[in-house]
Parts: sequence; structure tokens; C-alpha cells
Amino acid sequence: MSTWVVGKIIEVKRWTDKLFSLIVQAPVNTFIAGQFTRIGICVNSMIMQRAYSYLNAPNSPNLEFYIATVLEGKFTPLLRDLRSGDTIMLTKEAYGHFILDEIPSCKNLWMLASGTGIGPYLSILEDHNERLNQFSNIVLVHAVRFYKNLNYLSRMKKLKNIYSSKLRVQTIISQEELSGSLFGRIPTLIENNSLEKKVGLNLDVSNSHVMLCGNPQMISDTKEVLKKKYGMKDHMRRNPGHITQERYW
Repeated sequence: MSTWVVGKIIEVKRWTDKLFSLIVQAPVNTFIAGQFTRIGICVNSMIMQRAYSYLNAPNSPNLEFYIATVLEGKFTPLLRDLRSGDTIMLTKEAYGHFILDEIPSCKNLWMLASGTGIGPYLSILEDHNERLNQFSNIVLVHAVRFYKNLNYLSRMKKLKNIYSSKLRVQTIISQEELSGSLFGRIPTLIENNSLEKKVGLNLDVSNSHVMLCGNPQMISDTKEVLKKKYGMKDHMRRNPGHITQERYW
């Protein structure tokens, strides 16, 4: 049974007509970078809720969530219309196993995200957990449809400066071409070797682990390519593998 607490909206960052971020203050329990909470809104005496990853590091005074509006949905349009000073509900507890402690030791860690799936990776990297030291290279990939959707690019660049050569940052845009970004979809760019060539690192089953977060179709298609092309398999505690995906439920 979840314990709900009241959160106060500090700021609403409206990036585009569909993308926004909520900055919230709430007395939640300490979470592990990469985990998620559930945000709720009371509608007709019932709590309507959805799962959202923490984007901020655990030691941040404010909580941050990156959200895409589903125009035909019943929940995200309500979140989009919130203003500073409004309140929402959050579960006091955090959930999920999309965390570094669940990733087996390897040389190269690939963090692949589409859309708002960039959130947990930013939380993990901004946490500066000592477990990051076990990886020689970290590849952070953010795939979006348009350049205007790279709303956290400046933060990604700051992390690149902090981690220096250890962190490789690569953007992918599927609906327009832009210098420096790859054009296409993550699974296609893995299948044709474009992603590996661009970041200058091989996706090798013997020394790599891939984390996937974002659009379910992207995750499904990417896993299929990784399994067929490299012989990778899903990672489980009792059966170690090479692919970890975010699972909210």
C-alpha cells in the first residue's frame, strides 16, 4: 500500500506544446538514482496516477520530472495545466530497479534513451555514484524527433565536461537533419553501425551493457537488433545478461 504525500509545484518549464517539466518540493523518502515515483491528482475523490522517473539527483532539494503530454489522454493534460503554487500527490516511496546496483560489471555502459526517457540517466550521472567508476566508458544517447525536443542538451553537455573523456554524448534526430546529430532511429543506427562509428566505440557482447529507456517500440526494436546482431540477452539477477530496460509496473 503506497503512502501518498503532498507536493508543491515550484515551477513548470514548458519546453514545447507537448513537452514540459515539473519542479516539485515534497517530503518523499530518499530514492536511488534511476528510480521512479507515482504522481497523482485527485479527480472525483479518486487519485488518478502515473509513474514518472526522477530526473534530479537524490541529493537535490527539488524533485524534477520530464513529461510528454498525451493530447487524447486524461492525465497528462491535467499536469500540463498546473501552475506554480499548485499541489499534486506523490508516493512517499520510490520504485524500480533501473539503477547502477543492478548493472553487472563491464567496460562500456550504453545509456540509450528516446524522448522523456533521458530522465533517469541524468539522475544517475548527476548523482556521481562511485559505482560509475567501474565503467571505462559511458555512452549517453538521446533520440528525439526534432531538435527543439533536445530540452536537456545543455545539461548533457555539462555532464560531458564533468566526466571528460569517460562520457560520450550523442544526439539522434529522426525527422530533421542537424550537424553533429545522427539522423534516424536508434535500432537502425545500431544495425548499420552508424552509432558505433559516430561515438568511436564498439558494442561488444563481451564488454558492454545496454540500458534502454523511452518509447516502448524503440525498446522492443532495439532489443531485437541487439539480440540478433550481437547475441545479447536480457539481464536478470539470477540470469545475468547484457540488456536492462526500464519497467514501470
